[in-house]
Amino acid sequence: MSPSRAHKARIVHHTTETRRYRDPRFDAMAIKVFPGEHYVTGEADEMLVTILGSCVTACIRDPLLGIGGMNHFMLPEAMGGGWDTASASMRYGNVAMERLINDILARGGARQRLEIKVFGGGNVMGGTANIGHRNAEFVEGYLAAENLAIAASHLRGHLPRRVHYFPVSGKVMLLELQRTEQESVVRIETSYKSKIQSEPVSGSIELF
Repeated sequence: MSPSRAHKARIVHHTTETRRYRDPRFDAMAIKVFPGEHYVTGEADEMLVTILGSCVTACIRDPLLGIGGMNHFMLPEAMGGGWDTASASMRYGNVAMERLINDILARGGARQRLEIKVFGGGNVMGGTANIGHRNAEFVEGYLAAENLAIAASHLRGHLPRRVHYFPVSGKVMLLELQRTEQESVVRIETSYKSKIQSEPVSGSIELF
């Protein structure tokens, strides 16, 4: 079996139960990626789905091998605890980015080939802290410091988003949700263990 074919095997990493369902609209197996999770795959029929308010997701793949994944983080950086403590959690952007990238590289991916798309960071909670925009600034700064180019992005703003990502092809479909859905997204994000129960379909779709 050639290396490229071997890497087509499904690679799964998640922190809590990951929900899978068949989505007939896309003729794909959908995997929901929740806050604090990441998921890596090389299966052509898998689509990764997440809903973002102030959170950010990075969609990263090696297009030559056809493997890639998505993370979903809630806070920019773990502060002061180091990598070997409880602060080294996937809720933090620095940990989430390292783990997703390293998982792809561990499967044969190459840094110079990585295609990176980033989304989210909306100011949906209001207030002066503006955690969403801080998340957006973090992911842009992190990738710049790592000399990793951003192929596409849709960051900041004031509305929540739903993202559909096809790692094998690299296609992303982004739906900006209406303000009527904002309260629900904020409620989910403020409770780390909450799980998304519904996926609104109103809004306009953008392709990346």
